[in-house]
Amino acid sequence: MANNGNNLKRWAVLSAIAIEMGVIIYLFVRGGQWLDVEYNDGDKGFVIVGTLLGVGISLFLVVQQTNRLNK
Repeated sequence: MANNGNNLKRWAVLSAIAIEMGVIIYLFVRGGQWLDVEYNDGDKGFVIVGTLLGVGISLFLVVQQTNRLNK
């Protein structure tokens, strides 16, 4: 029975990590879009940089959280 609760907790944490990843990437893409409209005349430079930065930060956080989860 205790193992079932642990599995449920693990699934909840992993689901939260996935949602967190999506939100971080979305916010960085939207920030890049805003910067492109304001400062780059609609080119896609800031969107590309924002997307890559968002993916990198979210992957870093995922690794940190999964390491903490496995301890």
